[in-house]
Amino acid sequence: MEVVNQTAASTNVSFSSYIHSLSKTPHRLRNRMLATWTPEQELNQMRLRSGANMKRKLMWYDLVALGVGGMLGAGVFVTTGRVARSNSGPSVFISYIIAGISALLSSLCYTEFSVKIPVAGGAFSYLRVTFGEFVGYFAGANILMEYVLSNAAVARSFTEYLCCAFGENDSNSWRIEVDGLVKGYNMLDLPAVALIILITICLCNSTKESSMLNLVMTVFHVLFFVFIIVAAFYNGKTENLVKPAGLAPYGAKGVLDGAAIVYFSYIGYDSVSTMAEEIKNPTKSLPIGIVGSVIIVSALYCLMALALCVMVPYDQISDSASFSLAFQKMGWKWAGNVVGAGASLGIVASLLVAMLGQARYLCVIGRARLVPLWLAKVHPSTGTPLNATIFLGVCQASIALFTELNIVIEMISIGTLLVFYLVANALIYRRYVIASNNPPQHTLLYLFILSCTSLGFSLSWKLEQQWWGLPLCGGSMIILTAFFQYMVPCDFHSTGWSVPLMPWPAATSIFLNVFLMTTLPKLSYQRFGLWACLVTLFYVLYGVHATYQGEAEDTSTGSTNHINFSTQQEKLDIQVL
Repeated sequence: MEVVNQTAASTNVSFSSYIHSLSKTPHRLRNRMLATWTPEQELNQMRLRSGANMKRKLMWYDLVALGVGGMLGAGVFVTTGRVARSNSGPSVFISYIIAGISALLSSLCYTEFSVKIPVAGGAFSYLRVTFGEFVGYFAGANILMEYVLSNAAVARSFTEYLCCAFGENDSNSWRIEVDGLVKGYNMLDLPAVALIILITICLCNSTKESSMLNLVMTVFHVLFFVFIIVAAFYNGKTENLVKPAGLAPYGAKGVLDGAAIVYFSYIGYDSVSTMAEEIKNPTKSLPIGIVGSVIIVSALYCLMALALCVMVPYDQISDSASFSLAFQKMGWKWAGNVVGAGASLGIVASLLVAMLGQARYLCVIGRARLVPLWLAKVHPSTGTPLNATIFLGVCQASIALFTELNIVIEMISIGTLLVFYLVANALIYRRYVIASNNPPQHTLLYLFILSCTSLGFSLSWKLEQQWWGLPLCGGSMIILTAFFQYMVPCDFHSTGWSVPLMPWPAATSIFLNVFLMTTLPKLSYQRFGLWACLVTLFYVLYGVHATYQGEAEDTSTGSTNHINFSTQQEKLDIQVL
C-alpha cells in the first residue's frame, strides 16, 4: 500500500511539474525556436549523448552502393507505370530528367553541408546549425515521415512484384482482404510486414555487414536493369513512343506533374549523408557517394522509363507491377517472372538503405532531446542506433500492413521537396551570412523574394490564366540573383568540397522545389497540413520542455557545456544542456 501511495505521489509531482512547465511555454519558445549549435558542438558534444560511438568502417564505394541501392528500384518500379499511364505518357523519361536535375542540385547542397558537418543528422543537423532548433526539428520530422511512408509503400510494392515472380497476375493475391475496414486500408499485406521485420533485425546487428549485403544486391540489380533495357529496346517498338496520342499526350503540364510524383524515386540519396559518422574519410567519400549515386541513378531511370514505353503503348501500361506485366504483354511470360524477382531484390536493397538512414535521423533528433533520449542510444557492441531502428521498424510495418500505395505516394513527395527547399535556403544563408559575416537582412530578403517569385511563376503555370506572369517572375528571379551575387560579398574560403558558382545552383534548386510542390494535388497539402500541425503541437507540448528538463538535469550533475544560441538580432551566451 505504501508503494502504491509513493507511486501516486510521484505521478502527482510529475504532473504538477509538467503543468508548471506548460505555463512557461511562451518564454521557452522565444528562447529555443531560433537556438543554434555550432558545427563543432554538433560534431562533439551532441555525439556524446548517444553513449557509444558509431564505428567508422565505410569507404567511398560503400556510399556509392548505398546511394544507388537506396534509390535504384524502389521508385522506378512503384511510380513509372502510374505516371506514364495517368500523367506524362511516353514522355515519362522527361519527367525523370526534370526530377533528376532537381535532385542533383539538392544533392550538391547536401554534399557541402555533409562535408562541413559530418554527423548522422542529415538535414536536421544542417538546418539546426543554420536556422535554429524548430526549423531543424520540423525538417527532421518531415524526413522521418517521408522515410516511414515511403518504406511502407515500397514494402507493399515488394509483394506485388513477388507475386509476378511466382506467376501470379493478381497483385493482391498474397494479401488478405478484411471486409470491416475502410477501402484503401482493408488489404492486409503480411509479406511486406515480414520483409520489414527481417531488415530491421539485420540493421540492428551491423552497419558494415548491412552495407556489404547492399553492395552485392546492388551489383546484381544494376545487371538486372541492363537486362530489362536491352531486352526492351531489342523487342519493343519505337512507334509506341508516339502512339496512340503522341509523345506527350497530357501536354507539358502532365510532364511536370509527373516530375513531382517521380521525385519519389530519388528518395534515398540523402540517406548517404546520415552515414557520415561511420565513414573513414568523409571529406573525400561523401561528395563521391552523394553526387555520383544521383548521376548514375538518373541515367538508369531515364533508360528504364523509355524501355517501358517502348514495350507497350502508354495506355496499356499497368498501374501495378508494370514492368513484369509489360513483358508478359510482349509474349515473354518467363521474362515477366524474372523481372518480378529482380524488382523484388531491388526493393529489398532500397528498403535496407532507407531504413539504415531513417534510424540515424531519429538518433540525432533524440540527442537533441526533441524526442525521448533513449531513441538516441547507440549499442556499444554493434555500434548501431538499436532503439531507433526497432521503433521505426514497428511504425512502418504497421503502415505497410494496412495502407495502399496511392494513399501515401503524393504525400511523400511534398515532404521531401519541402526539406530540400529548406536545405538550399540554408546553404545560401550559411555562405553569405554565417561564413562571410554579412548582416542577415539582405540575404533573408533575397531568399524571401526568390521564394515569392518562384511561387508566382509556379502558380502562373499551374492556373494557366496569367501567362504574363511566367516571363515576369522568371526574369525577376534571374535579375534578382545576379544583383544579389554582385552586391552581397561572399568571403568564403573552403578547405574541402564546396558547391561551385554560388548562389546559382542553390537558387535554381529553390525554384525547382517550389515549382514541383505546386504541381501536387490539393489532397497532398491537406494531409501535409495535418502532419505539420501534429509535429508542431508535439514540439510545443514536449520538445521545447524536454530540452529545458535536460538542461536542468545536466546542470544538477555538473556537466553543463557552454553553447552559443544565436538569433538574427543578437547572440546570447547561456548555459544549456
